[in-house]
Amino acid sequence: MRKRSILARKENLEGYLFILPWIIGFCVFTAGPILFSVFLSFHEWHIFDDMKWIGLGNYKMLFTDPLFYHSLKVTFEYAIINVPLVLIVGLLLALLLYPKVKGTSVFRTIFYIPSIVPVVATATLWIWIYNPEYGLLNFFLEKIGIDGPDWLYSTEWVVPAIAFMGVWTVGPTMIIYLAGLEDIPQVYWDAAKVDGANYWQRLRYITLPLLSPTTFFLFITNLMGALQTFAQAYIMGGGGEGFGAPANASLFYCLYLYEQGWSWFNMGYASALSWILTLIIFVLTLIIFKTSNKWVYYERS
Repeated sequence: MRKRSILARKENLEGYLFILPWIIGFCVFTAGPILFSVFLSFHEWHIFDDMKWIGLGNYKMLFTDPLFYHSLKVTFEYAIINVPLVLIVGLLLALLLYPKVKGTSVFRTIFYIPSIVPVVATATLWIWIYNPEYGLLNFFLEKIGIDGPDWLYSTEWVVPAIAFMGVWTVGPTMIIYLAGLEDIPQVYWDAAKVDGANYWQRLRYITLPLLSPTTFFLFITNLMGALQTFAQAYIMGGGGEGFGAPANASLFYCLYLYEQGWSWFNMGYASALSWILTLIIFVLTLIIFKTSNKWVYYERS
């Protein structure tokens, strides 16, 4: 028993030594910055000055800041357009590419490839596509008699344009929907065919209900991603200052947070902005979970 105890302690020590690099990395690069941001949110700090404790001052300032409300509006407008669009297109592609016919794997790869292209390269490509003078999109619209808008230079179209670009990286959503389709027992579709159900009836009463857990997962993850959009807004819109639409039309929430922290060095205020966003995402996720029992169907429930 004593030898076993010594051996067990030795194995435990070896295990902790193996995970020690991860623990150090987590504490230094994840947990540490998170706790420090909480601490900063109660201070006024401009990096080069001393910290000044102001309690809830930063949080009170948020609710009198018009750009806070404006950036929230822009971000939610983007999410309302982008999230349903990505889910619908991802589902349609998955339904098209689900049948196991020759060449399907090639098309799955083709549709997935854009999602592994760096965001900077994708945004740069779409800046050219959206160019109102020589862009590819307005060129094709002109061919069918439509006068294309200014897209990224228009206060009305800049947010929808960035949201439409999200369809370009729909690959991960498509792949997860394909996995969800693979999980549906074939016997359900076969039984429906025997009963005379057509394709649309099978889609409505079998496929979509059994895919609802997958849709639930994708809805939450895509919503979180949409509310934290930064790179596309920074590259394509710049918040409306300089390149892009005027009047802060593309001032996304995370872009405003970045500007407060790294352009104006209001680190305390930026930390408060980040925690308000965390709270918003938490509340929305909680609401979705609480309402999921009304529209998410689990086969074994």
